[in-house]
Amino acid sequence: MINVMQPTLGQEELDRIKEVFDSNWIGKGELVSDFEKMYAEHLGSTPDRVLSTNCCSEGLFSSMHLCDIKPGDEVIVPTTSFVGAGNAVCANGSELVLCDVDPRTLNARAKDIEKAITPKTKAILLLHFGGIPCDMDTIMPLAEAYGLKVIEDCAAGVCSTYKGKALGTHGDMAMWSFDAMKILVCGDGAILHFKDPEIREKADKWLYFGLEAKSGYENSVAQKWWEFDISAFGHRAIMNNVTAAMAIEQFKKLPMFMEKREAVHQAYNEGLKDLAWIDLPLPMEEGCKSSYYFYHIQIKNGKRDELAYFLRNADIYTTYRYFPLHRVPHYGIGGNFPGADYAADNTLCLPIHQSLTTDEVQRIIDTIKKFGAKYC
Repeated sequence: MINVMQPTLGQEELDRIKEVFDSNWIGKGELVSDFEKMYAEHLGSTPDRVLSTNCCSEGLFSSMHLCDIKPGDEVIVPTTSFVGAGNAVCANGSELVLCDVDPRTLNARAKDIEKAITPKTKAILLLHFGGIPCDMDTIMPLAEAYGLKVIEDCAAGVCSTYKGKALGTHGDMAMWSFDAMKILVCGDGAILHFKDPEIREKADKWLYFGLEAKSGYENSVAQKWWEFDISAFGHRAIMNNVTAAMAIEQFKKLPMFMEKREAVHQAYNEGLKDLAWIDLPLPMEEGCKSSYYFYHIQIKNGKRDELAYFLRNADIYTTYRYFPLHRVPHYGIGGNFPGADYAADNTLCLPIHQSLTTDEVQRIIDTIKKFGAKYC
């Protein structure tokens, strides 16, 4: 089976993890700090604005507390979004308000967001679909005009930029994912970015029980280092040296990963361009850069599901991300979302990862053409 997503791991990661094992300290330590500094530089930011955590979903959930969003406050989320975003809002006791998305890019637009704003709106939890940047030149002025916090879900945008600036550094807070299905993987892990360094300090405490002071070896001040106080009922949501070791070695490979993923993207563009029954991804806006996390096509003849089954029967796995939140019964949110509905009924994400071979990509293209010749 050709996987739709797949990590690329090697001896380098194993060797680095062995060093951690040999050190006898597998918890949070120097390697975590090293990775945070590397990622801060990668973002063009500073370490006092960057913090690691155990997963991107923790970043979504914690964003409610860290951005001072209260129960009853409204948070606007694109209906085409990760379920973790919807859960984060609802678990906080806040009101989940959905907005529509562009049917082709699957990103929310300023006009979609503005329709959902009320006097109770406190924040926008914005998804950059597949790491493809939203139009921040229109969204940020809108947020500023209404006094709204902007939280950027950049889970898949590890190398994405908008107008020359790293995605995730425009809003108040952002998060990137390094789980098993992402580009840079470390089992589980994430990086958070904060516009305000003081919020980063707040997050540092929140993600470790709300402790006001470090304990044990890290505490060089207190005479009785076992005594402590807390400032919040925080979580324990930290990276450790094992996951950081993997992340550091994966980080070194990012340029190669991007080169290979872009090559797959371009091969699909070339191989499928003459199929009149398929819409290919729109080209990137000038000055913006994708991480090539998804390659999504849209089937114009209503046979998306049939194509997905045809490909699966040929041992090619495809999927659709993300099932719109207004169709999830538990949220109980209705409404009119034509852009998201069109995308949900016609979009298919093809395999794209840095381990795909040229022959596998050609096999996928040929199988899609075979389906078209037979059914379209």
